[in-house]
Amino acid sequence: MSADRRTLLGASAAAAEQPKRYSFTVMGTTDLHGNVFNWDYFADREYSDAAGNTRGIARIATLVRQVREAEGRENTILIDSGDTIQGTPLAYYYARVDPIAAPAGPVHPMARSMNEIGYDAAALGNHEFNYGLDTLRRFESQLDFPLLAANAIDVETQQPAFPPYHMVRLRTDCGEDVKVAVLGLCTPGVAVWDKAYVDGVLEFPSLETEAAHWVPKLKKMGADVVVISAHSGTSGASAYDTAAGLGVENASALVARQVSGIDAILVGHAHAEIEEMRVADPDGHEVVLSNPLCYGQRLTLFDFELVLERGEWKVESVKASLLDSNEVEEDERIAQILTDEHDEVVAYVNQVVGRAVIDLDTAEARYKDEPIIDLITKVQEDTVKAALAGTEHADLPVVAQASPFSRTSLIPAGDVRIKDLSSLYIYDNTLAAKLMTGAQIRDYLEYSAEYFVRTAAEATADPAAITNAGDRPDYNYDYVSGFTYEIDIAEPAGSRIANLKHAGAEVDDAQRFVLAVNNYRANGGGNFPHVAAAEELWSESIEIRTRIIEWVTAKGALDPAEFASVDWILTREGAPVF
Repeated sequence: MSADRRTLLGASAAAAEQPKRYSFTVMGTTDLHGNVFNWDYFADREYSDAAGNTRGIARIATLVRQVREAEGRENTILIDSGDTIQGTPLAYYYARVDPIAAPAGPVHPMARSMNEIGYDAAALGNHEFNYGLDTLRRFESQLDFPLLAANAIDVETQQPAFPPYHMVRLRTDCGEDVKVAVLGLCTPGVAVWDKAYVDGVLEFPSLETEAAHWVPKLKKMGADVVVISAHSGTSGASAYDTAAGLGVENASALVARQVSGIDAILVGHAHAEIEEMRVADPDGHEVVLSNPLCYGQRLTLFDFELVLERGEWKVESVKASLLDSNEVEEDERIAQILTDEHDEVVAYVNQVVGRAVIDLDTAEARYKDEPIIDLITKVQEDTVKAALAGTEHADLPVVAQASPFSRTSLIPAGDVRIKDLSSLYIYDNTLAAKLMTGAQIRDYLEYSAEYFVRTAAEATADPAAITNAGDRPDYNYDYVSGFTYEIDIAEPAGSRIANLKHAGAEVDDAQRFVLAVNNYRANGGGNFPHVAAAEELWSESIEIRTRIIEWVTAKGALDPAEFASVDWILTREGAPVF
């Protein structure tokens, strides 16, 4: 046999021994929050920020199309990890103004866009529950793909109330298909924040518990790859008290560390950008996590490399990366099918409901008592007083909680439009009335004052440096109206509230008050003391934002003389900070 012939046979044998390989990509979005287009409905213009970010699923659609063209659609999967139908005036409009849950109601714009793009599956986020189960179920029925939540358990049957997983079969040229299991998990905080809708109907075990239950099952069902779509951040922290047994709010990294057999986790809920995080599971196997930036600003790519060994696919490597939506234009097809809905919402938010006497803004509201926040508390006080009229609690003083949700809200002098008031109250919170004592109110204010960094009297008081202590978000800092008090930021946390008075008199610990409070806080959001356990005297399902719009419409004029007062002030050793 010639040397050339031997070489040829050797090469053929070596080629025959090469293992079969397959690569595919899982694309992921999260926290879209009703952003179809790159539009700021509050400012009535295209969205922009200092970093040059753009928003919207219309741009995500372009990125998805590009990836599919490069990789082959048959080699890609597209998933989402929740918070889809709440967050913009467009989302609100189709939940409340022209509701999808009404008989013959419209198809939700997010359903239309996600169907058009071709999602394979999406996990439920906590904000999916904000408008009640009827709206959620109607949204679910409008989708061409499953909404997943392995840990949303029907109380009566003790079975998942939504599909726990979705199995995708990818065809290969190797004669062996690849089975990719997508397991959906939602933060247990739904049980706190939307208690009015889910209490006694659904329960939410921890992500770790349900992942440990389902991942081995998925493996036995033949899953070659397990991807979790988790509406839960990576920090391990919770905005509520977990002592009563409720699972950790941001548990994605805990799931990766505690449960074997997971290959990747699409992370959501925290609105944090994490291109790639690697966590070792109990067997030392690396789990890759990625959290694309919210609102359709980023698209995660999990690139998988598999090798076929003894008839079974093994994950050889996983890499995560991010694509930026500001690098592409909006998809023409999404614009074509949803421009009418967008225009309808633009017209709605530009309706004039009153006139403002002066400019009102929130730029300094987190460290100064600004009239614009007093508008919120005034509306809440009036609403609760009217609701309690004629009841045994009608004579109790009503006080109100509010937070500086936005640093950029502006109600300019002149015509006041719905968009102006919506920018002030950006969440779809509803109102409740809780019975509290003077001592409890003091504790509540002390806890709120932990928002400020302890700052010595002689130190420079830079607003950026003295707020957000411990990364506490602005929405977890509260005013309480109806009192006058000082917040001494030179004092340690827990000893900052001074000269707390009501109607000019020192507050008695046993004195009773009715606290008008949003449902997020009333149910334990932010873990403020006493309020979740306090007796609830009244609640409603109408959004606080709607009540503000109604109040301004009825008044016609927005005059601080009717709602504003200086109730609190930041001090250091008794001297005002600002």
